[in-house]
Amino acid sequence: MSVQVRRSPLRSFGKLCAILFYLCFALFPIYWLVKISVTPDQLVYTEGTKLWPSTATLGNFGKVIFQTDFLIFFRNSLFVSLSTAAVTTLIAAAGGYAFSRFEFSGKRILVALLLLTQMFPLLMIIAPIYRIVAALGLLNSLPSLILVYTAFNIPFATFLMQSFFDGIPKDLEDAAMMDGCSRFQALRKVILPLTLPGLGATLGFIFTAAWSEILFALMLIRSNDAMTFPVGLLTFVSKFSVDWGQMMAAGVLALVPSCIFFIFIQKYLVQGLTSGAVKG
Repeated sequence: MSVQVRRSPLRSFGKLCAILFYLCFALFPIYWLVKISVTPDQLVYTEGTKLWPSTATLGNFGKVIFQTDFLIFFRNSLFVSLSTAAVTTLIAAAGGYAFSRFEFSGKRILVALLLLTQMFPLLMIIAPIYRIVAALGLLNSLPSLILVYTAFNIPFATFLMQSFFDGIPKDLEDAAMMDGCSRFQALRKVILPLTLPGLGATLGFIFTAAWSEILFALMLIRSNDAMTFPVGLLTFVSKFSVDWGQMMAAGVLALVPSCIFFIFIQKYLVQGLTSGAVKG
């Protein structure tokens, strides 16, 4: 007993050090992003290795907002990410419920096909996707990104939602239907309220994936009016130089919607990650 007591403070200290190391490791890129964003252009290369510039300025933020198309890129990314998250979560909820509650012919084959779509590298299918989008007349348009992002995120989101539905006893639906509810009413009034954590987790994952995606956005979008934020960052790179200050300032501003979004869904996201990990 005495040995365990003496070891306990040391073990707690070790855990604390590990947590602090992880936090520093995870937050250091964000700190460096902020540091470069407030560094004047003439000091970026001369004081680039310092922990903080000798002179800080918010001029880069003003240039990004008022002298570039950042607000257009920001608006486009917000529209695409929110639309993709909403549509994908709605479809995934329906698909996850069907996989969880019904047995039908070809179910295993369909599950295998959905899993198979996650095994192909995106570089292998970017050309066929480009041809399909071009044939549909959707090049240089935000709907093309929403369509592609939704299609590629549905399999993962469906399996994620299925895990949450599997964790809800079927007896709850049976009891609701015995009380006079139809299956749709039981789903809407009983099951969906219990899956709010799962919906929040799915929304968070899909929003993040759509917000940071660059490959399809780079291939399918050419005009500045339809560019999303990740592609818009490339406009700060010229042939002979890179405007690091403005690029980092744009990156800091791009963190704002993600932080606000996760603040609102944090409660459901944490519940969803914990409850979805255990079935039954």
